[in-house]
Amino acid sequence: MSRATRNPFFWILMVALSLLFIGPILFVLLTSLKPMIEAQSVPPTIVPETWTLRAYEQLFFIDDASPVLRWFLNSLAAATMHAILVVTVCSLAGYALARMQFRGKNVVFAIIISTMLVPGFVFLIPNFEMLNRLAWLDSLAAIVVPGAAGAFGVFFMRQFFLKLPIEFEESARIDGAGPLRTFVSVVLPNTRAALVTLFIISFLANWNDFIWPIYVLFSDSNLTLPVGLSRLQGAYTIDYPVVMAGAMVAAIPVLFIYAFVQRYIIAGVASSGLKG
Repeated sequence: MSRATRNPFFWILMVALSLLFIGPILFVLLTSLKPMIEAQSVPPTIVPETWTLRAYEQLFFIDDASPVLRWFLNSLAAATMHAILVVTVCSLAGYALARMQFRGKNVVFAIIISTMLVPGFVFLIPNFEMLNRLAWLDSLAAIVVPGAAGAFGVFFMRQFFLKLPIEFEESARIDGAGPLRTFVSVVLPNTRAALVTLFIISFLANWNDFIWPIYVLFSDSNLTLPVGLSRLQGAYTIDYPVVMAGAMVAAIPVLFIYAFVQRYIIAGVASSGLKG
């Protein structure tokens, strides 16, 4: 045990930080289990005096105007396909920029990095117009394809590939493997942490996206969960338990990812580095 972990103030700090992050989640969960009157009471109660699943029943079984399960499946499908597409495109582009030699490579990389300095809202109208011409509006493709070749993903994978020992690839080429075979059979198995990290980052970015789906999705049945949950709020009254129940449903994938794949994210970020 290190000196820091033997210090009681260290554990006090850890408990305080844990409460800081866990507290809002517990508050949302407990509010979703309250009756509507108790959720609106002043001063508010922390632990429900009356426990009820009314909010979840209304969310999934009673209110036909809010197909939360359909929104959840839309978000899950879109985020998963988007993350797979990002990992595929960015790993190929990052490997080309890290290992292959071609004229103008540094210029291409500089242009890609420069796009990270441009606010995302600048691309809303051009992307909308392109999707309109492709007849992809109000479809799953509208929230899956855009952003698949993001600058961050290309940069992240390039930095990771630069840190890989090139001897593995040279051995594969000596054995007669071509560039694609070397990439698939040798390089990718050694970049698992980076691939998982990029997949999770892309998944969560798409899962939590709110602005873009509002622009390109119009039908209630095609909405994603963040956009759909915003419609649970009435014009004059807000059913806080229902809203909080929807927030808990939206948090399920995030909590699952944190619980089971955080070690891959930490390893991926730690291994990517910032080597030029």
